[in-house]
Amino acid sequence: MLDKKIFTTTYFGPIDYYAHIIQSANGIIIEKDDNFQKQTYRNRTYIYGANGKLMLNVPVSHITDNNNRKKTKDSIIANEFKWQKLHWKSIESAYRTSPYFEYYEDDIKPIFERKYENLFELNNDIMDFISETLQTPIEREFTEEYFAEPENIVDLRNNFSTKKTTQIELPEYTQVFSNKLGYIPNLSILDLIFNEGPNALNYLENVSL
Repeated sequence: MLDKKIFTTTYFGPIDYYAHIIQSANGIIIEKDDNFQKQTYRNRTYIYGANGKLMLNVPVSHITDNNNRKKTKDSIIANEFKWQKLHWKSIESAYRTSPYFEYYEDDIKPIFERKYENLFELNNDIMDFISETLQTPIEREFTEEYFAEPENIVDLRNNFSTKKTTQIELPEYTQVFSNKLGYIPNLSILDLIFNEGPNALNYLENVSL
């Protein structure tokens, strides 16, 4: 029997992350009991803007426990910053002319209109949106406690880094600004969805991991 795979939560995670998610035949586990780490895909993503790679970051408050730590599941969004308005404006500007933006616009826009207090809840709703958009179920469990070395589980919690390039060879596809600035690999799953539409699932299923 194949082992389950465990992942961190992500904010519109990168393409290699979702390739692993989609190809996890025996189900996945999302870690929510780890310590929150800054500058990770937990609260940031990268899209292709008119001037190239553009980072979108969800601001998280600095509230910690008595040991100066903060669990991912307890990470509170700093909504005093109008991040949703900024992110939506950036996404709309980047992908308005992509082949499938208008097709998915009404489905994704509520994510940027609902006020979220908790980062993990936001990311969970995003994964629901990705599942519905790809028209494939993403069945997932959630951790109940933290294990540094989980048994009988493939640990992919440290496989996706904002500071390193992906080790997976991702086939090129047409991006909105690729003729002007060239192809940028492993951006947010949104880049693949807005440019490839219904073919996005087939793309993810056929990535060689």
